[in-house]
Amino acid sequence: MSKAEKGERIAKVLARAGLCSRREAERWIAAGRVAVNGQVLTTPAVTVTEGDAIVVDGQALPAKEPSRLWRYHKPAGLMTTHRDPQGRPTVFDALPARLPRVVSVGRLDFNSEGLLLLTNDGGLARTLELPATGWTRRYRVRAFGDVDDEALARLKAGVTISGVRYGPIRAAVDSKKGANVWITVALTEGKNREVRRVLEHLGLSVSRLIRTAYGPFQLGHLAEGEVEEVPRKVLREQLGGEGAR
Repeated sequence: MSKAEKGERIAKVLARAGLCSRREAERWIAAGRVAVNGQVLTTPAVTVTEGDAIVVDGQALPAKEPSRLWRYHKPAGLMTTHRDPQGRPTVFDALPARLPRVVSVGRLDFNSEGLLLLTNDGGLARTLELPATGWTRRYRVRAFGDVDDEALARLKAGVTISGVRYGPIRAAVDSKKGANVWITVALTEGKNREVRRVLEHLGLSVSRLIRTAYGPFQLGHLAEGEVEEVPRKVLREQLGGEGAR
């Protein structure tokens, strides 16, 4: 039986349509904004197929579009969220109007910068975020303080900080100038504020954090604030035929 015949959870279908993330879809359902075959949903525990009529805010679900992916050079000083309760500027406020509705693949902190992947396919975003995907996130970090090369080397075995277990991290010193040091960091999990917390655990104070790569996709020479679409052929090749529609 095909996936279409078996059906998919409604939140996943809304995310794949590029309308929102799965979590947002669940909130929309709780607010009574989603109906299937004329019935307003009250729970996200609903499976739908291609034959079902899905309506959001009175509008039929748009036809599926091909999965697309963009590289974005996020500047520091932007939140990676669609709405910030504190009113801080967001990535999505800063994006060019020509882009369709997109979601981010993971996040970068307010003060972090560098490569942020964007996609019109919420399902694809979730796939690329999973540690099981095995994609390495690479960073260049400027920090203040003394660095112990042996301590950095021990991060390859992972580290537990305040009860949180972080997986293997590869870190090495690039250069030193006075009390400042540049470090390259590579990891596959990407937990919340992982790089900052791990380096602070080693006695370093991070003053700048730049993501330079996410899996096979590189920041390269993309200018700050610039967005560039990944060619669909490249996207299909990198995903091995899975995840993109």
